[in-house]
Formats: sequence, C-alpha cells, structure tokens
Amino acid sequence: MPKMDWRLLSKESKQKFGAYGEYYAKMEFASYGLDVFTSEVDDHGIDFVVKVNSRYYAIQVKSLQADTGYVFMKERHFDIADKGLYLCLLIFEQGQLPDLYLIPAFDWNQENDLLKYHKYDKPGQTSEPEYGVNISKKNMHLLDKYKFDNKISELLK
Repeated sequence: MPKMDWRLLSKESKQKFGAYGEYYAKMEFASYGLDVFTSEVDDHGIDFVVKVNSRYYAIQVKSLQADTGYVFMKERHFDIADKGLYLCLLIFEQGQLPDLYLIPAFDWNQENDLLKYHKYDKPGQTSEPEYGVNISKKNMHLLDKYKFDNKISELLK
C-alpha cells in the first residue's frame, strides 16, 4: 500500500509527482490485463500506448493534487480529431488512492464548463493554444462520466 502522503511527493518536484501518476496509471491499465507500451522519450505529449482487443490507444497522463484546479495539454500535442487518443487524469487526495478518469480527446469537440479550449490569440497573449480540464466542485458531475472503471469497461467491449 502506498504511503499516500502526496504532499511529500509533490514537495520535491512537480516532475516527480507527474512521474508517479504516470506509473500509477500504467499499473491501472495493466491490472485489466492490457498491454502497456512505453517510450523512452515523451516529446509528443504521449506518455504510453495501451493495446485493447487489437486496437491501440495513445494515453496522455496528467496528475492533480486536490479536487480543484486546471490541467492542460498543448494543442500541437493533443489532436482532438484522434479517436484513439485519451487523457488519463489522476486526482490525488491526501491519505487516499487517486481517483482516475479517462477522457477521450474527441470529447473536446463539445467544449463545456469542464473541457476547455484556450486559443490565446489576443494581442499580448504569448501562451500556445491548449486543451484543458477545469476541475471544480461545480464541474465534478461532468467529470463523473469519465471514471476510469466505466470508461475502460467501454473500451474492453
């Protein structure tokens, strides 16, 4: 059983916290008997690939400590037209195992309060365009439909 004092993990570095989330996500996929393929270099926004019934799915992992916040993927690395691309979101709450969510990239085609697109094309804005997840108590009901167990069951059919 992990220590579950997530403050210790994130205190050292965001990179270490993110790596832990990525390993945890891989173990969850593997626990369903799925093949998980990793690459040595994460330069295209894909953390790993999962094989489900002879289909391959690209997985981007994001970890968040708390039940509110914002995570994002740069548009150039997150093609929302790709029906084989998913975001695996882990929300860590102190003293508990993380909650996992599996969100198809394609769902950003229907932007809402949870799934956001920021173009950043106004004068003075220098950030790259991004797709994000706006996690708040108000939006949790929108996130519920992406619970990992439910979504992975859909993929296994």
